[in-house]
Amino acid sequence: MEKLIIEKSNGARAVVFNGAKTPETFLDKKYLRKNSPKLPELSELDIVRHFTNLSRLNFCLDTHFYPLGSCTMKYNPKSYDVLCSLENFTSIHPLTPADYTQGTLEIIYNFEKLLKEITGLNAWTLQPAAGAHGEFTGALIARAYHAKDKNRTEIIVPDTAHGTNPATAAMCGFKVVNIKSNARGRVDLEELKKVLGPKTAMVMLTLPNTAGLFEYDILEISKLVHAAGALLYMDGANLNALIGLVKPADMGVDIMHINLHKTFAAPHGGGGPGAGGVGVREELKDLLPLGRVSFDGKKYSLEIKNKKSIGQVKSFWGNVAIIIRAYAYLRQFDGKTLGEIAKNAVLNANYIRVKLKDYFPAFFDEVCMHECVFTTPKDMPSLKALYVAKRLLDLGFHAPTIYFPLIVPQALMVEPTETESKQTLDAFTRAMKQIFEEAKKDISILEHAPHKTEIGVIDEVLAAREPNLKW
Repeated sequence: MEKLIIEKSNGARAVVFNGAKTPETFLDKKYLRKNSPKLPELSELDIVRHFTNLSRLNFCLDTHFYPLGSCTMKYNPKSYDVLCSLENFTSIHPLTPADYTQGTLEIIYNFEKLLKEITGLNAWTLQPAAGAHGEFTGALIARAYHAKDKNRTEIIVPDTAHGTNPATAAMCGFKVVNIKSNARGRVDLEELKKVLGPKTAMVMLTLPNTAGLFEYDILEISKLVHAAGALLYMDGANLNALIGLVKPADMGVDIMHINLHKTFAAPHGGGGPGAGGVGVREELKDLLPLGRVSFDGKKYSLEIKNKKSIGQVKSFWGNVAIIIRAYAYLRQFDGKTLGEIAKNAVLNANYIRVKLKDYFPAFFDEVCMHECVFTTPKDMPSLKALYVAKRLLDLGFHAPTIYFPLIVPQALMVEPTETESKQTLDAFTRAMKQIFEEAKKDISILEHAPHKTEIGVIDEVLAAREPNLKW
């Protein structure tokens, strides 16, 4: 096992500052340490080797297939990283006057125009810092839209929605009304009709949903929602399955967010970075947060006054580094190519679904979109999704999302994305088949996995209830 750097300390020094003096301090002596902290002492070469070795223990998109469903470790061109790291972008303070930030404001303005074209929605804010933050913004817009109708207190959320949807609705003061899916994993129209009514402010759909399925009844759903006087919200976190193929506005969507980081080429794992732009129909645009960029034909400026706006939802104007990456992505590809990208994402997910049909069947065994949700075989009750996930680490693959969505028992959600090759997908399915054969032969091999990683089996319950966030 790799030792901590303090355990490797051997008295060597990587750098010695000759003539360095003890700095003066304004603190009272009673607040100062009596003894200097024990810091690791190693040579420069030992330090470099230590951190390089640590980095090689990571599973990451640059080293492994990363099939996390619904989180999309997306295509991330290094050239985009270089672009958004240019000093002209990174050196700008958020409060710099607009006269000195015209280039960045122009990118934001043009990016919004591209989002309008892709989605059909009339206006966008790029301020939200993540997908869930976009949902929060959308729910606030719905609340403002229904401000004069005090009866609109409910938001309907299907059980195939992202888990943040009901939490978002509750945070914004709405009562959450959950509805169960039908046998095909989609919205049950009869169940929807039962709860739609004068109390409904909005219906939140994840499209495609968390089972990786497209809602074939979307036009009927939007018709029912609007007939009830409510708004239709689309959680667009899975837009990479639809981009270039269909415009949400054409399906009756009133408000949506896009996870700019996962749909448009920024890596997303470990909590960030993120951006959750929100788009709305024309009649809702004045409710968007302050800070939208406008252009009078000569100069770009930031909107800072609007009495109808819900106000700012974040300090300053958005995660510009993610916006620049996303803008570069959309400028690189035309609409036809974006459609091909979506088709390849769908093709790859269905390729894996069919290859594993006799081993780990898809819970909803029909054509899926960008991701497929598998389950463990019914005749192997001792085989848990957790065991499969851990064993995959031994075989050189990051684990997929497990136990989500909640409507699928022993769920394994796999999203290969459009960028993975057939060779990689074949290697992954071989690994899954190997795990299936191991489970039939000796389940203990899987129960005690992973065997080859730096840290083996851990107590997940203890880690969740008593997290140790320091050493």
